[in-house]
Amino acid sequence: MPTDLNSRYGLNPAHSEVVEACQTIAPCDALDMGCSNGRNALYLSQQGFNVTAVDNNPGAINMLQGIIQEEGISNIQAQVYDINNASLDKDYGFIACTVTLMFLDPSRVDAVVKNMQERTLPGGYNLIVCAMSTAQTPCPVNFPFTYDEGELKTAYEGWKLIKYNEDIGTMHSGAQLQFATMLAKKPE
Repeated sequence: MPTDLNSRYGLNPAHSEVVEACQTIAPCDALDMGCSNGRNALYLSQQGFNVTAVDNNPGAINMLQGIIQEEGISNIQAQVYDINNASLDKDYGFIACTVTLMFLDPSRVDAVVKNMQERTLPGGYNLIVCAMSTAQTPCPVNFPFTYDEGELKTAYEGWKLIKYNEDIGTMHSGAQLQFATMLAKKPE
């Protein structure tokens, strides 16, 4: 059993949806979009994935690079990248984008999702967890972007939905809101 690097470095545990996805997805080249300090990237690397971890925050990337160096981790590449650019230039078997889209420029989200889809290998997976705001459950947090009911599912027409729900969840801050959660497999 590998040491839990997340707790060693004071990070939150890997997102539960990332942990669950690893029961379906064999180790491959993975992208952690909006990695922050690396909680998901570290978990994925310990599961045998080759991880590219990107975030717009240089401080978060520097912290993750410090952990990588300190631990001698060879299967994580961490780099500063503005996800709004939607300019991924490598293909991945798994792209995880958990609680990231809601912080992006709303006018760029469709391009970002399209770029994720284009850069997913045939038979590869996209995992998205994003806040929603609906008439029944308005989002209590003023995020720049939220999904409407069914909107994420529509963006993945033609992909196999391994998991899809629009359930109420709790943020680390304790705020309760509705999330669109999806694990989708690209046609081969």
